[in-house]
Amino acid sequence: MSTHSFERQLAVNAADIALTFDAFQAEAWLDFWLNPRRLRGSDFLMRWSQGQWSEERLIEAVNSTDGFFALPYGPSSVAPSGDVWAFELSFERLEVAGLGKVKKLDLLIFCAGDRSAVGTEVTKLGGIAELPFISEKDPLLRNLIHRAIVAVECENSLWRAEKMPDFDKQLKPQRRLKGKYGMRKNAVLPTVIVKEEDREPLRAWQQVSQIPLHIWHVFFDRAYGLSFNEAERLIDEGLTEPTVQVFQAPSGATTRKVIYKHYYHYAYELATAQAEPTLIPAFIEDKNGHILPYVKFQGGSLKLSRQALDLLEGSH
Repeated sequence: MSTHSFERQLAVNAADIALTFDAFQAEAWLDFWLNPRRLRGSDFLMRWSQGQWSEERLIEAVNSTDGFFALPYGPSSVAPSGDVWAFELSFERLEVAGLGKVKKLDLLIFCAGDRSAVGTEVTKLGGIAELPFISEKDPLLRNLIHRAIVAVECENSLWRAEKMPDFDKQLKPQRRLKGKYGMRKNAVLPTVIVKEEDREPLRAWQQVSQIPLHIWHVFFDRAYGLSFNEAERLIDEGLTEPTVQVFQAPSGATTRKVIYKHYYHYAYELATAQAEPTLIPAFIEDKNGHILPYVKFQGGSLKLSRQALDLLEGSH
């Protein structure tokens, strides 16, 4: 069964869905529809808020350097922020354009010296908000992509990395890994996540564009990065095992997906928090006056590590 791009974007690990509203009767949500999916819980709104927050912090961190700047590129990165309805309608437009299943990376990183040329090309393409709706076969968009030195797929987690129970523990030989180094099966530690369903599209994108692709995973207090090639090596060599998890979409539909949780030991330190976000109360209200509260992420800042800067400097 094909999944709408909006559903895929806001799908939440079912094991993490903890916020329920038992006081509401089930039929109260039947009128809570929009084109025609429905937001059934605060978890999905919180995921939307956290995802946009983390990408904004990464863009700010890159843009605060002297040598580089980041451009939001994928549909989730350039979609309207602060308005979940506008966010959903953006994905509707993506489906209408026939690009709902096309994989576009979240961020493109450029050298600061190309800022003027990149700005000119983006203007010709109609502005940043139009980038997800343009085919990568378009010559102007191809020129823009080829100026990038690194492409980034963004992930985020609702964890403070340093307080995770197995943070700072060393990898040890594991029987299930046939003596290869790893952690106990149920270890709780920072990881850089790659979905199985994304591997082939990411592999194809990197091959066609010839731009190095990295996964950047943001936690509350830290961020880690892993090159896509290194992630593939870890999988191929059996150092990262597949994990099957159940994901739930805003419509309520559930799917089983294979993901790979790469230990942060294999990643590079991408950034550390200079200021953590504030969690503030927010809500949306439907046309009938139903209130759906959620927690919104606001503020905070990240600073790129020396490792990350060295990587960017070595990519051009």
